[in-house]
Amino acid sequence: MTSEQDKPPELAEDRFVGSKDLTRWKTPVGRFFARAMEWASRLLGPHTALIITLAAGAIIAAALTALSAEVYEAVAESDGVAVLDQPLLDTALKLRSPEADAAMTAFTNLGGGIGMTVLAALALLALTLQRKSWTPLVLMVAAASGSLLMTIAGKELIGRTRPPLSSAVPPFEHSPSFPSGHSLNSIVIAGIVAYLLVLAQQSKRTRTLTIAGAALFALAMGLSRVFLGHHWFTDVLVAWTLGIAWLATVITIHRLFLTASHRGAGSRRRARAGPP
Repeated sequence: MTSEQDKPPELAEDRFVGSKDLTRWKTPVGRFFARAMEWASRLLGPHTALIITLAAGAIIAAALTALSAEVYEAVAESDGVAVLDQPLLDTALKLRSPEADAAMTAFTNLGGGIGMTVLAALALLALTLQRKSWTPLVLMVAAASGSLLMTIAGKELIGRTRPPLSSAVPPFEHSPSFPSGHSLNSIVIAGIVAYLLVLAQQSKRTRTLTIAGAALFALAMGLSRVFLGHHWFTDVLVAWTLGIAWLATVITIHRLFLTASHRGAGSRRRARAGPP
């Protein structure tokens, strides 16, 4: 049996989360994609296959955004979840105060273009130095790029108007409202950071706290957008669903990469050992 030092660093560090082996697939669909990634890794190299697969996933994410836009319009026209928008904005207006507005504005700025970029860069630097691997860079860039693509696509497709400025807390925002970029980006970035941390954490309690912290940050970011009157609730709700879907896609693709690396390492060991 080969020691952990003989295995690729990503495989030795990331293969297990607690007792769960991320390279084992229980469904036929999972096993099919695992075989496809293994074939692509042999042909192109594991990291190249990972990058190409993530790029393909981003295209799927853009298509998912277009589909969600169509579903949203159909629901809004039939007065579905959109009936929550005005009542929740009215509730936010009643809860406001100068102190609460200032605190919520400072927090929501963390999810903006500058704030989220700085947070992501700091997290990326720390994770890359800690792990001494390119995996955090690849996953973070892929996750952020897909999230940005989905935000731009959604805004262009729907072009929804934000809540009236009379109901918003300055500084005002004028770009299309759907989906909430702050909400989508925060759940994706916080989620991928949490995933990378969980891969290295041995304690179940620590893993639970990490996931809960990321979820709480994303939840608070989305609600801050409604509180400040910068987005309707349905903008945030759809952003959360899109973000979770994209995050799950990135994590699944990384699992496929780990699976291909694991099987490739096994094939190399068998080749070195020679015939029985």
